[in-house]
Amino acid sequence: MEPTFDLTIIWAGIIGFGLMMYVLMDGFDLGQGILFPFAPDEKARDTMMNSVAPVWDGNETWLVLGGAGLLAAFPLVYSVFLPALYIGVFLLLAGLIFRGVAFEFRFKAKTSKYLWSWSFSVGSTVAAFAQGAVVGAYIQGFETTGMVYSGGPLDWLTPFSVLTGFGLVVGYALLGSTWLIMKTEGELQDWAYKITPRLLAGLLAVFAIVCIYTPFVDPFVRTRWFDNISVLWVLPAMALYCSYLVIRAVKKKQDGLPFVATMGVFLFSYLGLLASKWPYIVPPKFTIWDAASSYNSQLFLLLGFLFVIPVVLGYTTWTYWVFRGKVKEGGYH
Repeated sequence: MEPTFDLTIIWAGIIGFGLMMYVLMDGFDLGQGILFPFAPDEKARDTMMNSVAPVWDGNETWLVLGGAGLLAAFPLVYSVFLPALYIGVFLLLAGLIFRGVAFEFRFKAKTSKYLWSWSFSVGSTVAAFAQGAVVGAYIQGFETTGMVYSGGPLDWLTPFSVLTGFGLVVGYALLGSTWLIMKTEGELQDWAYKITPRLLAGLLAVFAIVCIYTPFVDPFVRTRWFDNISVLWVLPAMALYCSYLVIRAVKKKQDGLPFVATMGVFLFSYLGLLASKWPYIVPPKFTIWDAASSYNSQLFLLLGFLFVIPVVLGYTTWTYWVFRGKVKEGGYH
């Protein structure tokens, strides 16, 4: 009996949703680490870390969920991506480990507190850069022979991937600053208001360079965006509109809108990236259907994910509700 619906598209949606949730949820707490060395003082750094302490580890659930689903539903992605991006993925995981350890030790350290502050900052920055560089490598595509990666271990590290890595560092810093606007008050909030327009300007500059550069890196993207006038241009237009909302909200000293609008910038940029490469999941050769596991495997796994995803959404919502409002000196309570 032939399948009545395409599970591969459903799984592509699940993986895409999980990765987007990770970027939005973990982006702002990585942003705290990126901004850490530039904070006004040690008291401000304590407040910054306290603002994300209750939620940071739960945010990384989405990375685990997306990674596990990717392995199960699209095994070809792992067989190509891991050899191609081994060093980049190692840097990502090492950065996350350093950041996680720093969370636990910095609260208790006295004489070595500055070391854990640097660990938190360096780990966050390295993890953010590695994520952005991986995105750049994905846009460039992978050299394969048959269904096996045939390039070198550093093929992913190019001027383009360095640019996208730097762009994500700036973007996460922007998410971090707008989070501080929403969650803090007083001197720290004023500092966040001050740096947010500068970070947004830096992100838009990198965004413009990447948009100009990408069609030369991947001719398929040039065809997708420029050969025909399409509704895809709505996505960058909406990203720019969200950027305008950030600036307007900062000028009006609004608390919540800068963060929400920044999430909109990320969301529409992410959708633009997906639209540029669809349906290729291992560019430039393999589509989501080429990389997919068997129908029965996808169906079996889908039943489990349909249970897990609502649970993750539920406890994530509950956590953010419990720790709503401004963070005070020493924590929320």
